Amino acid sequence: MTGATDQSDISGLAGLTQQIYERNALRFDAERSKDLHERGWIDRFLELIPQHGEVLDLGCGSAEPIAAYILSLGFDLTGVDASMEMLRLARSRFPQGDWRLADMRDLRLPKTFDGIFGWDSFFHLTRAEQRLVLPRLAEHLRPRGALMLTVGPEDGEVDGRVGDDRVYHASLSPEEYRAILSGLDIEIVDFVPEDADCDFHSVLLARRR
Repeated sequence: MTGATDQSDISGLAGLTQQIYERNALRFDAERSKDLHERGWIDRFLELIPQHGEVLDLGCGSAEPIAAYILSLGFDLTGVDASMEMLRLARSRFPQGDWRLADMRDLRLPKTFDGIFGWDSFFHLTRAEQRLVLPRLAEHLRPRGALMLTVGPEDGEVDGRVGDDRVYHASLSPEEYRAILSGLDIEIVDFVPEDADCDFHSVLLARRR
């Protein structure tokens, strides 16, 4: 991963993510691209789950554009976010969605899903947190269920930007993701680091055996 070089400084940002998004919710929503450049990956993810299946959106934000697109296709979507302001926007726009205030690190929902994805959200967890959360995601994923996460191209910590604030990002190595997921009976279908066709997101797509 590339970014700021002071690792201790970057690590100090890890606990600030929720308050940064809460403070910047309206600005983030206004500035967030709605052109759905993610559509190719979203479509691949949805092709792995039953038509009108149940989907969990981790870090759903204001629901635009990704959750909106999935809902428009008739899927049953549950959106989880740690920002109350983001969820207020999501609920006002798409009342048919199931929007829940929750932290993915403490995810305990009374149901399982055909597909789970964390687009531009999972990578805000520290590497230690990611190692703990992946088994929790597996507990919420049905057999043959799909899992899609944006991560980094390699192991490391970097900073990004939300509004005028720096925000924390982290990633395990592709090899460690593969090893952890394999131990959870989940197989990586594809991993593309810094996909030039998707605004240089690094995308991991997997499926439960």
